Amino acid sequence: MRGGFERGTMSTGGALAVGLVLLLALCAAPAPAQPNGVKVAVIDVRRLVTDSVAGKEALAKLKKLQDDRVAEGRAKQDEIEQLRKKLNEGRLSLADDKLSELEKQLEDRVTAFRRFQEDAERELAKSRDSAFADIERKVAPLIEQVGREGAYTLIFNKFESGLVFAIESADITDQIIQRFDASTKGQ
Repeated sequence: MRGGFERGTMSTGGALAVGLVLLLALCAAPAPAQPNGVKVAVIDVRRLVTDSVAGKEALAKLKKLQDDRVAEGRAKQDEIEQLRKKLNEGRLSLADDKLSELEKQLEDRVTAFRRFQEDAERELAKSRDSAFADIERKVAPLIEQVGREGAYTLIFNKFESGLVFAIESADITDQIIQRFDASTKGQ
């Protein structure tokens, strides 16, 4: 049969459309009064990181680490440029053995710079992942607590869940940020 069904299964597009319609209906509908109803909330995790005290501190530490590595990288690039300049200026006046020595130094510094870049990228990624995992570890129990207190059936990560629409009143990000900030004061 054509038009969305083949061999008794719904096509991917058809399933997606049905899922979106159901999700939109759940999100757009007011929270049901009956105890067995579905109550949905969303959290903007990006705002949780950018607006919470702990998130701001983590972002500031990551920015400082990145700035430090950029400054260190610039210093290494300056060394390389100085060696290149010295090598180019000395091509006519230096002996072959001195030129070879400068070329070797330049090659070593370029290799060391590439390794530095790779190491710095790994370090930044590891630090970012660690900081965000720490935030997630601290905030997960708070989200669960708010979910239980608010009798939510589902709480979605607003932008990473495939969610395409949520009524603004379903967003509990501010409530989570307030609790998160309160729980991390003095830490």
